[in-house]
Formats: sequence, structure tokens, C-alpha cells
Amino acid sequence: MADVFKLQIVTPERVFYEGDAGMVELSTTEGDIGVYANHIPMTAIVAPGVLKIHEGSEIKKAALHAGFIEVLPEEITIMAEVVEWPDEIDVKRAEEARIRAERRLKEHSAESDVLRAKLALRRAMTRLSARQ
Repeated sequence: MADVFKLQIVTPERVFYEGDAGMVELSTTEGDIGVYANHIPMTAIVAPGVLKIHEGSEIKKAALHAGFIEVLPEEITIMAEVVEWPDEIDVKRAEEARIRAERRLKEHSAESDVLRAKLALRRAMTRLSARQ
């Protein structure tokens, strides 16, 4: 059996996940990472993306939007602002958010906050990707 580590994912509202994993994949502000047991200690800022939790031969996906990750050799903790299982995602709402963000980015008006629109688009695309 491959090495496993304790994985805990918490949000301000709940403990989202707690269990053993063989690998976790996620996006950070420095790029995408994959972490196995016995990894060197590190911390990183989470960026919107699809989180993949490897449990044996099964891979669980979730939409992870923002937060921090702390990696220790035998334990990983993700403190997330928002994280959702695919069945918790409202696809219609995510699609509407995608359309609004794309429209704001095309308008280039003075009132339009481009950074906010880009982040909204990335969150919407993350939600839609997690549902696939």
C-alpha cells in the first residue's frame, strides 16, 4: 500500500473533509501542485481550481476557490474560504456567473473592475469543471 497522510479541509462554516489520502492536487498562486506523503513542509496560497483528493484508486473532486494550504510530512491542512463538492454546485448559477463575467471583461468600461471580473470568471469555470 502506498504511503498516506492525514488530510483535513476546513472552511469557516464546516469541516469539509477529514481522512487519509495518498495524494492531493490543487492550484496555488504559484501554479498547480500535487502533494504526496512525506513532502517537505511548506505553505502556499490557494488559487481557484479543481481540488483532487486521491483515496486509493478513487479520486474525489471539489471546487476550491481560495485559502491556504499547510503541508507537513504526515499531515496536510487546507483552510479554505469556499470549497464545494460537485453535487453542491448550482450549474445554472455558475453558468450565469460565467456569462456575466465574460460580458464585463468584453465591455472594458471605466466602471468595470477587470480583476474582479477575471476572478469571478475563474470561480465560475472552476465550479463548472468540478461538475465534469
